[in-house]
Amino acid sequence: MVELAARKHVQFILSKAKEKNSYESVLMEHIRMNGHTGCQHDSGGFGGNIGHDPHILYTLSAVQVLALFNKVDVLDVEKVANYVAGLQNEDGSFSGDMWGEVDTRFSYIAICCLALLHHLDKINVEKAVDYILSCKNHDGGFGCTPGGESHAGQIFCCVGALAITGSLHRIDKDLLGWWLCERQVKSGGLNGRPEKLPDVCYSWWVLSSLIMIDRVHWIDKEKLVKFILDCQDIENGGISDRPDDACDAYHTYFGVAGLSLLEYPGVKPIDPAYALPVDVVNRIILGIKA
Repeated sequence: MVELAARKHVQFILSKAKEKNSYESVLMEHIRMNGHTGCQHDSGGFGGNIGHDPHILYTLSAVQVLALFNKVDVLDVEKVANYVAGLQNEDGSFSGDMWGEVDTRFSYIAICCLALLHHLDKINVEKAVDYILSCKNHDGGFGCTPGGESHAGQIFCCVGALAITGSLHRIDKDLLGWWLCERQVKSGGLNGRPEKLPDVCYSWWVLSSLIMIDRVHWIDKEKLVKFILDCQDIENGGISDRPDDACDAYHTYFGVAGLSLLEYPGVKPIDPAYALPVDVVNRIILGIKA
């Protein structure tokens, strides 16, 4: 089996960070946080770059990045928490920004962000959990809104939010586990919904959910490891969605994150609910210093 080309992947990520004028860099501008605190608005929320509107998604990204570097103290935590809490709707759902789009992604983001800031008390957690559960489908999965199609990405968001709030007992773990393990295809890779091609990113979205509900033993982990490693560019670094496709930072992250969940040798353990290294989560949530 091919081994993880860790050094090559580090070089690949660093090279992408230095590119400012490439086609890929321009397309990724909306997901790049430039200067972090320079992206913050008076509302307390963060935009994806300087001059971009604030959004709950980029606000969580800012908190996560600062958490990684143990710099959350540079934030006006109260201001950020109030921004996130202000996006909760009467039914318990969350909007992504002032324009009002509702999605279970935003429920997860709000709960994760506020948990990292120790301010879950600013929202109605019971209503937030009830809204997430209203998005559960007959197949055990979750959609973006009530009645929405079950999708592995949305399932991670819902299961992650339920895990953080201590509410996993309110779902049918066997039914959901069946839906998730059915995402593994012959190549060993995982897809996001039925009849779709496998994609390395689902090594995170599916696997993290299976771990949180204690059903990860229902898939072939060795075949998944091989699938992820086969998606590497051994010469230039980076990981792609499928073998021999173009590599990008997105799939490189989720490929490595998936290997971490699979306890691949030499890769730091990652928390399946917070998508941060376990030592970072322990430091922030439990106050345990490495």
